[in-house]
Amino acid sequence: MIPQPAPGMRALPVLFALSLAGFGHGVLAGPDSVFLEELTSTEVRAAIRGGRTTVIIPVGGTEQNGPHMTLGKHNVRARALAGRIAAVLGDALVAPVVAYVPEGDISPPTGHMRHAGTISVPEEAFRSVLDAAGRSLRQHGFVDVVLIGDSGNYQRSLAEVAARLNRDWAGTPARAHFIAAYYRAAQTAYLEALRARGLSDAQIGTHAGAADTSLSMAIDPSLVRPGELAAGARAGAAAGVTGDPGAASAALGELGVEAIVAQTVAAIHAARAARH
Repeated sequence: MIPQPAPGMRALPVLFALSLAGFGHGVLAGPDSVFLEELTSTEVRAAIRGGRTTVIIPVGGTEQNGPHMTLGKHNVRARALAGRIAAVLGDALVAPVVAYVPEGDISPPTGHMRHAGTISVPEEAFRSVLDAAGRSLRQHGFVDVVLIGDSGNYQRSLAEVAARLNRDWAGTPARAHFIAAYYRAAQTAYLEALRARGLSDAQIGTHAGAADTSLSMAIDPSLVRPGELAAGARAGAAAGVTGDPGAASAALGELGVEAIVAQTVAAIHAARAARH
């Protein structure tokens, strides 16, 4: 069950009954969209003046995900889930996804860079983009700048950027919030729910396995190549897969969607309350 807006908050017109897959992932477009890039400058200014002073910066990544899942998995998931989170909050907008992140050394390649299609950027360049994005959004009147990341390899960087912004914003109403609960929910509550459904840790995996693939299926089925699931399981680590994608399903992925949205919304409420 997707959590409802907190008491006293005005909900955006969202289609909670629809699947996450497809246009907007359950969030309306047009002037009522929660996505910054779908609004005009005039609409954004009006939204801020109307009380939507929280903005979420979702961070994704462009990396290999075995033979069965697209390179943009993290980007699609981060945008869709951020949209759902903003809709539940009722007073937030979502900035464009940061798709270029550290993925290993470029030459000689390490990490995901050993697989075709992965794009990596230096750590300092990544942090500079986040820092500038946060400052840009504060300049326009956003008071709470929220950082969430769909991958584990840059969580520390998000925390450090938020801390740097808060040092510079001391004495002002603005605050940056690194919300660790977004990623943590996918690694704790979601995995526990999968185990309760009978999946083993070997099936769940840590990258492009049943957990990862199921979450992508629930968000957007087009991210996954069904005919390649068995190939991914057979190839294993050599193809960048840890776990068994053959055990994945959209129904299992919905467990992750619910955990991530609920726990992130609660963490954002707590972070904003602490600011006051």
